Amino acid sequence: MRNDELRDLVRRSPWLIRALGVVRDSGLPDAWIGAGAIRDLVWGVRYGHGFDPSSVRDVDVVFLDPADLSRDNDDRATRRLAAAWPEPPWEAKNQAAVHTWYPAKFGGGPVTPLRSIAAAVATWPEYATAVAVRLDPHDHIAVCAPHGLDDLLDGVWRRNPTRVSPQISRQRLARHRPAERWPGVRVEI
Repeated sequence: MRNDELRDLVRRSPWLIRALGVVRDSGLPDAWIGAGAIRDLVWGVRYGHGFDPSSVRDVDVVFLDPADLSRDNDDRATRRLAAAWPEPPWEAKNQAAVHTWYPAKFGGGPVTPLRSIAAAVATWPEYATAVAVRLDPHDHIAVCAPHGLDDLLDGVWRRNPTRVSPQISRQRLARHRPAERWPGVRVEI
């Protein structure tokens, strides 16, 4: 099962396990770590030169709090994580509030309010980054991968057309430079 492959990679990273523990213990509702930090770990180990936590641009923490859609809620959540462990570049985002700011920031039409973490993760830019993990109270690693784990585990950079245009995808590709960072990754536009 592909979930077990991902769990094994996560378990072998003391840095990520610590980050997951901080998120779990933060008290943020339905909180997960996803996107780039997970991709960087998997692709660094499988297709690059190893995983270096200092190269992680941000640790995307997603949570679901429909009771407070303010940007201040994101800022408070980020500060709470940094207070528990200052080292990672935390970036917490309430997925219940995405519809309030996404069109103004990234363009496009209105965004339907998101009602679950899985619905949010399903919209992320590439299938390989449309993945989140968390620790449960018993230290079991839960995986949220609405599009599956094949692209992440098999090293495929592929646009998720749900919300990302080909133009935005090309911009992301130029910014992230997957072929340089992870020589074994295939890019499919």
